Amino acid sequence: MHIDRYERNWIRFAGGLLVVFAAALTVAAVFLGVRLPGIAEQTIPIAQAGGEYDINKGWIRELAPRRYEVNMRARVWSFEPREIRIPAGSTVTFYIHSDDITHGIKIQNTTVSTMIFPGHVAKVTYTFDKPGEYVFVCHEYCGAGHHFMSGRVIVEE
Repeated sequence: MHIDRYERNWIRFAGGLLVVFAAALTVAAVFLGVRLPGIAEQTIPIAQAGGEYDINKGWIRELAPRRYEVNMRARVWSFEPREIRIPAGSTVTFYIHSDDITHGIKIQNTTVSTMIFPGHVAKVTYTFDKPGEYVFVCHEYCGAGHHFMSGRVIVEE
């Protein structure tokens, strides 16, 4: 079978790109700890409402020194709470709920990035080592006011 020289070169080029992409994914997954988001491992059933820390509200609570838990609500174009203040070196576990439609959250300059599905709770844990302001945004288009959906984590010294 005859294959034109240019066609053969393009086939080799495409095959080479596949090898490069597979190597990049392997390096990212094995050595850099990059994980693809998955629903099954990041969701737990929604708990009952009520109590001091009502699951239907956004709140922050300190579990131990430099260990915090945040219950975050995502609803029509806002996050609750919109501002989270913690000291540097704190480990924060976020429990994030969606009250209406599918949202997403990405905390800039961190590895926190997940989808938020109605009826499920996304659980993400991250340690904020460096002081500063970490902006978080919805990264899943959710409607006309999507671009207003943001907040910040302020890490104090």
